[in-house]
Amino acid sequence: MNTNFFNQIQQLDFTGVLQLNISKGIESNLIVTVLLNNEACGDTAKNLIPPLTFNATPQEFDEGFFEQITTPIQKVSGLMVDMEKFQKQLDEAKAQSAIEKAKTEKEKKEKEAKDKKFKDAMAKADELEKEGKFREAWIKVPDLTEFPEKADEIRKRKTALSDKFATPSLFGAMDEAKPEPPIEQEITADYPIDETDEDEKNSNH
Repeated sequence: MNTNFFNQIQQLDFTGVLQLNISKGIESNLIVTVLLNNEACGDTAKNLIPPLTFNATPQEFDEGFFEQITTPIQKVSGLMVDMEKFQKQLDEAKAQSAIEKAKTEKEKKEKEAKDKKFKDAMAKADELEKEGKFREAWIKVPDLTEFPEKADEIRKRKTALSDKFATPSLFGAMDEAKPEPPIEQEITADYPIDETDEDEKNSNH
């Protein structure tokens, strides 16, 4: 006996495993259950899709079985394929989110470490400035190339410190240049010599 049953199965558009369960029903009827399973679909919601169940005579199955299952099988197949794609996209999104989160955390830690390094260096410069060690304080101020985002603050700090150790004290220089008055001039100014007494002494001799 020739049949085109499997040829018609081949013509169905589906992805996965098509399962047919056939059992005998009341009188001469047959009960046919059709279930499509797609193992590639990782979404457990696929388990909620009910199987197709038919209860009919063998003649009714021969005449219209494939017409009854073609559209539903295609819909179920397409649904599970879409669910599979969605699940993959969801997994990729989760993975990407984890990567972005790790990247953000890393950048945050690096920024915190960099900020701490900058603050510690500036605090050390402040400490040295208070001790009057302006040149050492200038050296401790962070480098522009390492902290370009704080360029203005670094320039102002270095300029203020360099002004303190590069410019000599004006009053100190004047004090060093001013000569001390001779001792003889002080005595002359304070105790002038009486010329009259000197002449009397000369005449007595």
